[in-house]
Amino acid sequence: MTRKYYKWFSPSLYRHMELLSFGYAGPSVLFFPTRTARFYDYENWRIVDVLKDKIDQGLLQLFCVDSVDAESFYAPAPPAAKIARHLQYERYILQEVLPLIMFRNNFTILTAAGCSLGGYHAVNIAFKYPQFFNKVVAMSARYDLTLSANTFPDLFNGYIDENIYYNMPSMYMPNLTDDSLLEKIRKLSISLIVGKEDPFFDNNKHLSAVLTSKKIPHSLFIWDDEAHRPYHWRKMVRLYL
Repeated sequence: MTRKYYKWFSPSLYRHMELLSFGYAGPSVLFFPTRTARFYDYENWRIVDVLKDKIDQGLLQLFCVDSVDAESFYAPAPPAAKIARHLQYERYILQEVLPLIMFRNNFTILTAAGCSLGGYHAVNIAFKYPQFFNKVVAMSARYDLTLSANTFPDLFNGYIDENIYYNMPSMYMPNLTDDSLLEKIRKLSISLIVGKEDPFFDNNKHLSAVLTSKKIPHSLFIWDDEAHRPYHWRKMVRLYL
């Protein structure tokens, strides 16, 4: 399996960033890690390995990016500083990672994907910038980080400002009226996957209902139990990526 390691100093984040790519041809997947996880975790959890046949046949390329969640959403910092750091991360993805993917495969087909908090990242960036994506696959994700659920707290401690609002899909999508943007989102292939006992199950149903109300085609796949572990994600990526 073709595997490449990249590292460079990011002017968007003012620090070095790393990523791993797998594959040499085919549609590309921008794969966001789970909460505070690293770029190598999907490989360590054997999620990459279950896609080996597709990767080796040139049917799929993965770009497993790093996160800065410990410096943004999970940082011991004021809420405004958290979302500001996230926006720097978004700029890193758009201005540094996407050009790398474009260089590798001419940007013909690009999927945004992720598990847990990675699913949030995938949906948020694909809905904000649908012109760059063809598909989004979000597994076990929460689309409003101000919601509390079981052991998952409100990451902004009750604080909401404009930057937070415009980065929570469950908040901004119900009020989205920009026809041009909606038409671009409607062209995406959207898959939301969640376990029926997942803490974020209700949030997934809510977002699905919002998408339906906006006439945005999508699929909501509901799995048994919580299904919020690498064991389940290994099965999900085989079906939905």
